[in-house]
This record gives sequence, C-alpha cells and structure tokens, in this order.
Amino acid sequence: MINSETLKFLKTLEKNNNKEWFDQNRKTYEQAKSNYLDFVGEVLGRMKKIDTSLADLEPKQCVFRINRDVRFSKNKSPYKTNMGASFSKGGKKVQCAGYYFHLEPGASFIGGGFWMPMAPELNKIRQEIDYGLEEFNTILNKKKFKTSFGSLSESEKLTRPPKGYEAENPAIELLKLKSFIVMKEVKDAELTGKELANKIVDHFETMMPLVDFLNMAID
Repeated sequence: MINSETLKFLKTLEKNNNKEWFDQNRKTYEQAKSNYLDFVGEVLGRMKKIDTSLADLEPKQCVFRINRDVRFSKNKSPYKTNMGASFSKGGKKVQCAGYYFHLEPGASFIGGGFWMPMAPELNKIRQEIDYGLEEFNTILNKKKFKTSFGSLSESEKLTRPPKGYEAENPAIELLKLKSFIVMKEVKDAELTGKELANKIVDHFETMMPLVDFLNMAID
C-alpha cells in the first residue's frame, strides 16, 4: 500500500522544491522512496505472472530518479514532485512499449503503450498499423479497453499525413500519432487504499494486447 506519509512528502516537496529543504528532509524522502519501491515490487510481482517479458525485471529497474534534468528546461526546480515507475522488458532505459504508474497527489494515473518513439521505431509502428489495421482496431475497440481508457491519447499528433502515407488511408488518423499511449486517472482517495495494486494490474492486463502489438512492430 502507498502510505499517507509518502503523499504528504510529495505535497510538501511541491511547496519546498529546493536542495536545502530536500537535504534537511532526506530521511523522510528515503522512507517515501522505500514505500513506493515496495509498492512497485508488489505490482511487478503480479505482472510477471501475466506478462512473461517482465520475468527478469527488478523494482529498482522500474523506478525513475526524483532528480530533474534541468539542463534544457526553463523550470529549474531540482526535483520531480511525483514518483514514476515503468514496467517494460529491459527496464526504464529501454526503448519499447510497456506499462507506467505515476504517483502524484492531484495528478496520479495508470498509463501504458509507447510514448514518443524515435523515428526508426515510429516508422515500424506506423507500418505495422497500416498492414494490420483490422487487428489493431480490434484491440482498441474491445469493450473493456474502451471502458477503461476510451481511446489512444491524441496529445502528440501530426496535423498532416506522415511522409509515405496518403490522406485517404483508412488508418490515417492513427498514423498521424507520434505516441501510442492510454491513460486512466487515479483519484487521491484511491492512492492509499488496499485495492490500488489490484486496479493497476487489472488496467495493465487490459492494455497488454496494445503493448504486445507495439513491441511486435519494433522487434
């Protein structure tokens, strides 16, 4: 379970996002980090029974650092105000489709798919969708998938058809996408509940055909 103290730490960090405060509260951070890592371990353990590609993954390979990379950002706050974990074959540093859980008071969500693939992977995914549109649509139109996520996010999308594809292509709206992801909001009241892990695993399992399709495309 996620402890209420972990959420309190993230809320307080948002108001005190500086190194001096963080150093003074490092022990509290370590406790919050440990709690999140334990929770990720619980989710990962269950997912390994469902998705065999995660068999060799360890919780530490899933959880992202709290330090922000501020080199190219106007926002110079040194720390993230969330804790994130990516569950994919090879861990968080491997470019492939997978599952994601984002813990942030007021903005938590369950997600998955492939966010902003590089050009070689993006081209392969588009080609696979073009060739296998019927299969892809079957995945997206399953009742439980639509109930859980609605549809793929269109936050990253071209305004015109990508190079090599005609506007009349029946898959064109999908081919315009630059990310292939789904998301489900998690309310704050759910974060410390006993059912959170069950909900995450259930949603991960629902999106598994999408993850498998995307990874098949780039293999």
